[in-house]
Order: sequence, then structure tokens, then C-alpha cells
Amino acid sequence: MDVEAAVAGDLVIAPGERVLVPTGFSVSLPRGYELQVRPRSGLAVKYGVTILNSPGTVDADYRGEVKIALINLGREPYTISRGDRIAQLVLAPVTRAQLQVVAVLDKTARADGGFGHTGK
Repeated sequence: MDVEAAVAGDLVIAPGERVLVPTGFSVSLPRGYELQVRPRSGLAVKYGVTILNSPGTVDADYRGEVKIALINLGREPYTISRGDRIAQLVLAPVTRAQLQVVAVLDKTARADGGFGHTGK
């Protein structure tokens, strides 16, 4: 689901600036679900504008206005106008796991290989 900006007038995001953009709506989610707030790929690739805490989360018990935290990682100011599509929402179930502290982890083929370890 696309999310549109509900700004009163144009909102200019300077390079490096973070803003909280109003959407004009609230939601009531089923218990055990969350809304994940995700960036729009076109904004990110073309302008460097993306979700600050990606993915963002709207919890099932939150009842306030949904707002979108954006950051301009680009080199130019970016202008948001009322009705511009600024994010995407995905409804997802929340799984609660029971974590257990152990002294030794099971061995895997990857072991502790980190960033860039499995790709080229």
C-alpha cells in the first residue's frame, strides 16, 4: 500500500536532513500484526530519499497518526508536496520467539563469516 504525504504546503528536505512527514491517517491493526514502513525504490535511487529507520514499524496498539521518518541522503534538496507517494506499508504477522542463552553455538558451514563472506 502506498503512503501519501499529508503536508499543508511544500516540504523541502535539505541534503542530510531528517524529517517526520504526516500521513493524515491512523490505523487499528489486528493483535499479532504490525505495519512495516518501507522506502519507495524510485525515491531512494533517483533522489537519495529513504526511510530513516527502515523498515519502520507501526505496532498494533499504536493509535496516533502514522508519520514517516525520511532522510535525504542525496546531494540536492528534495521537495515533498501534498499527495506525493513517500513510502510503502506492508501488513505482517509478528512472531514472538523464546530466546535461550547457550554456552556454545551449533556449527554451520558459514561459521562467523560476516559482510561479503557469501557473495563476490
